[in-house]
Amino acid sequence: MCLGIPGRVRELLDGYGGQLALVDVEGAPRKVNIGMLDEGAVTAGDWVVIHMGFAVEKVDEQGAHRARTGLELMGRGQASEIDDSDTRTGEVGT
Repeated sequence: MCLGIPGRVRELLDGYGGQLALVDVEGAPRKVNIGMLDEGAVTAGDWVVIHMGFAVEKVDEQGAHRARTGLELMGRGQASEIDDSDTRTGEVGT
């Protein structure tokens, strides 16, 4: 299983063999390689899931929302583990 971050394609960038897009990820523009997806499958306005700079899946808006919610939930779990840490021993949840 890999963790992916959802983003919305702003535009396909000229050059790069048609494999690079500018994608909005939480309000920040990112250059993302879309070459792993079927040629012509992605257009401006589409949602994609990104892993290590590559779009690995095209999703609908609901799928993007689910991915974002899942990441937020995982982050909350990590934050509570950090909050419960004993900084003297480095043990978590003691």
